[in-house]
Amino acid sequence: MLLLSSIQNETEVLTDGEQVEKTLSIIELISSGGTSGIVIILILFLLLIVATYIYFERIFAIKAASKVDSNFMNQIKDHVSNGKIDSAHMLCAQQNSPVSRLIAKGITRIGKPLEDINTAIENAGRLEIYSLEKNVSVLATISGVAPMIGFLGTVVGMILSIFELANAGGTIQMDVLASGLYTAMTTTVGGLIVGIIAYVAYNHIVVKTNKVVYQMEANSVEFLDHLNEPI
Repeated sequence: MLLLSSIQNETEVLTDGEQVEKTLSIIELISSGGTSGIVIILILFLLLIVATYIYFERIFAIKAASKVDSNFMNQIKDHVSNGKIDSAHMLCAQQNSPVSRLIAKGITRIGKPLEDINTAIENAGRLEIYSLEKNVSVLATISGVAPMIGFLGTVVGMILSIFELANAGGTIQMDVLASGLYTAMTTTVGGLIVGIIAYVAYNHIVVKTNKVVYQMEANSVEFLDHLNEPI
């Protein structure tokens, strides 16, 4: 009986001493960082929403701008060669793309020196590029600012931890430091995630924009070469 009682007591001790695995959700992790951590995470979340909106808005706009009929330039050259300037201008209006607007600007200058036509197309091209790059600088700013805001949260969290240490009365308890450490870690991770997403999105938009710019340049050169051909 004594042996059985001893075994039962040891079993109870082992059972009581078992460590229960603790899980922590993302919401609990953010809320554990205190007010300062929650505020910084909310700021980063808003920046992520803005970056996502700008990215998809620009992608759809650039995709629409890159659509040009493969036979567009051939039709323009035929109209110009036959002296149908109004028909060429109407065709550009129907296309309504950056390329067609550049060609339309050149068509309105037909009869003037080639250098004047080239200058008019270049000026129109700058306006089209500016339109394509609308709000892209905001995306670049978010990619740089988000990690800095995250590091700001790290500094705030460390300050809170040091403050708790200074007021701990010589005894260090991890639960006392937990709030500051949660703020330091969660904001850093959040800032890096938002910064990386915004950086990748920015570079993708730049690549897509450059393709449209090259398309505009190629068609403009083709149009000018046609005007420069001997009659």
